[in-house]
Amino acid sequence: MSQNFTSSNDALGESPAFMDFQQNLSLAARVDRPVLLIGERGTGKELAAARLHYLSGRWKEPYVPVNCAALPPSLLESELFGHESGSFTGAAKMRKGRFEEADGGTLFLDEIGLVPMEVQEKILRTVEYGRFSRVGSSQEKEVNVRIIGATNADLPELCRQGKFKEDLLDRLSFEVLYLPPLRYRSTDITLLASHFAMRMSRELGKPDVPEFSPELIQKIQDYSWPGNVRELKNVVERAVYKTEGTLIEEIELNPFNNPYSGFSDTGSIKTAPDRETETREETEKRESLESTEDKDYNTIPLAEYRDSMLKLELQFIRRALEENRFSQKKAAEAMGLSYDQFRGLYKKYQSYLKDEEEN
Repeated sequence: MSQNFTSSNDALGESPAFMDFQQNLSLAARVDRPVLLIGERGTGKELAAARLHYLSGRWKEPYVPVNCAALPPSLLESELFGHESGSFTGAAKMRKGRFEEADGGTLFLDEIGLVPMEVQEKILRTVEYGRFSRVGSSQEKEVNVRIIGATNADLPELCRQGKFKEDLLDRLSFEVLYLPPLRYRSTDITLLASHFAMRMSRELGKPDVPEFSPELIQKIQDYSWPGNVRELKNVVERAVYKTEGTLIEEIELNPFNNPYSGFSDTGSIKTAPDRETETREETEKRESLESTEDKDYNTIPLAEYRDSMLKLELQFIRRALEENRFSQKKAAEAMGLSYDQFRGLYKKYQSYLKDEEEN
């Protein structure tokens, strides 16, 4: 079984989506130009940025990560470019910024979409001319830094809203790499889950690594994982530490399931969900289930089970494709399936669908 590891062993997989991303990342690493990493939360943007650096020609030089979301806007400029003594209240001595620390190497700007416009202007000048000045200084310094940016935001849309400089986006988007969500990597889920289970077992000093029951394996493969790899890691580690034996038979996908939510403030049991706080997605799901319950399936002969299920699946596939302009990736997402799962269904009914497309 092929595996791909970074130094922390968290970025591993063998699915087509994962392998394609790793190949594109390796190619981009060789070219000394800026790269933007776009991905949902928990997809591993930090790991990808570090891998980009260590596969590049700058691997012996500093790799400096900065989380732009963790710093107040008023301090971000000083953090990136440094400051002179007395340049502002609290600046008791001169301090180098992250650009100087990363000189010759790579500067990773995580959550780059949150950088204030005035700081974006200074980053743009540094990228264009390789020069900048510390806060409180008029003396320019030269710097040679490769910038990797990461975000889950729509940067072109932020530009249209006037929240991100188009010139800076042009400079940083020499290459834009999209990290595949875990729901598009269904064949990697059990591989990652086993890896996290093994690591947690070692951390707890367990003599054996507990395995997942077949039912749980199916459950974690069918789940959409909105929090991606980070969410899977939490779920698996939580299950391992709660398991006494060698077989994991229960997992908790949502740790915020309140065991006391069925009771009101007066102690009486609630008999219906609080629909005032229901999200639109929850409302649609509830109404869909309620309408399904009203249908009478008792009239269908039991012997027609297989034919009826085949017709139902085909109907859902047709509808998902039509409503998503025949994009299989979007159709899979609309049905709550991974891309691999949808492709399996599509192949199953390929002859029917092709006949319809030709007609």
